[in-house]
Amino acid sequence: MSQALTLARPYARAAFSIARDAGALPAWSDALAFAARVAADPQVAALLGNPKLTQADAATLLAPDAAGEVFGNFLGLLFENRRLPLLPEIAGLYDELRFEAERVVKAKVTSAVALPAEELATLAAALKRRFGRDVEVETAVDASLIGGAVIDAGDVVIDGSIRGKLGRLEAALAH
Repeated sequence: MSQALTLARPYARAAFSIARDAGALPAWSDALAFAARVAADPQVAALLGNPKLTQADAATLLAPDAAGEVFGNFLGLLFENRRLPLLPEIAGLYDELRFEAERVVKAKVTSAVALPAEELATLAAALKRRFGRDVEVETAVDASLIGGAVIDAGDVVIDGSIRGKLGRLEAALAH
């Protein structure tokens, strides 16, 4: 995995530079996310390694309809260098660069039950104060948490779930 990230990093930086210069960071993020989802499909992954696949066919397969010529050229470069399978890593690294440039923290909130909108807004405001940046909140539900929530914001994980508290209590009692 680390080798894939090492190989993907210069392509992500190049894509970010192109998108930033064009003022199209969100559009490139969407296009890369689409291409990454398509490239990650097992059937498509097998096709990407096929020597009969042409550069034009690969670009048609991986580029969303709204993507411009420059994005198609970027996919062509990946095709020529046999780096199309790295699209998921490139998309992830690109988003990290984008969020850093836009001073946005992406946080995933996993709770035992769906959270009401006002609780999410309060949570987003608290995270914004803590990180000093805008916060983009993604939600998920995991009933095995029993109650509470787990917040994953990059390098910071805040486990306020009942399952987490029980685990910490169990560890404390075992010592």
